[in-house]
Amino acid sequence: MKNELKQFISSVDNQQKREDSIALVKLMEEESGYKGYLSGKIIGFGKYHYKYESGREGESLVVGFSPRKQNIAIYIVPGFSDYQNILDKIGKHKIGKSCLYINKLADIDIEQLRKIVNSSVKVMQERYKCKKA
Repeated sequence: MKNELKQFISSVDNQQKREDSIALVKLMEEESGYKGYLSGKIIGFGKYHYKYESGREGESLVVGFSPRKQNIAIYIVPGFSDYQNILDKIGKHKIGKSCLYINKLADIDIEQLRKIVNSSVKVMQERYKCKKA
C-alpha cells in the first residue's frame, strides 16, 4: 500500500473504519486489478476519461471508497440498477445513485461486495479505456 494511503487511513478517527479501510483497499485491488490511490478524501482504483455532450470532460475513478465520519461510501460508477439480486443478499446498507453506504464491513456479506466491485469494473472497462492508476 502506498505511503499516502497509509497516512490517510491512519488519520481516520474510528479504529473500526481504519481496519475496514485496509481490508477494502485489499479487496478492491484484488477485484479491480488496479492499485489504490488517493484523490482528495476518496481512495480510488483505476481511472477513466469522460466527456459530456456539453464539451466538459475529465477523469474519474473506476471504483473506490471513502471512510466518512458517518459511514463508508463505496463508489460504483455504473450504479446499482443491475445489482438488485446481489443487494438483496448483501446485508445492512443504503444506496444512492452510485454509492453503497455501509457502517462497517461486518454488516455485509463480503463475497457479495466482491461480486459488485468485480462486475462494475468490467462494465467500466467495456465502456471506457480505463487507465491503471
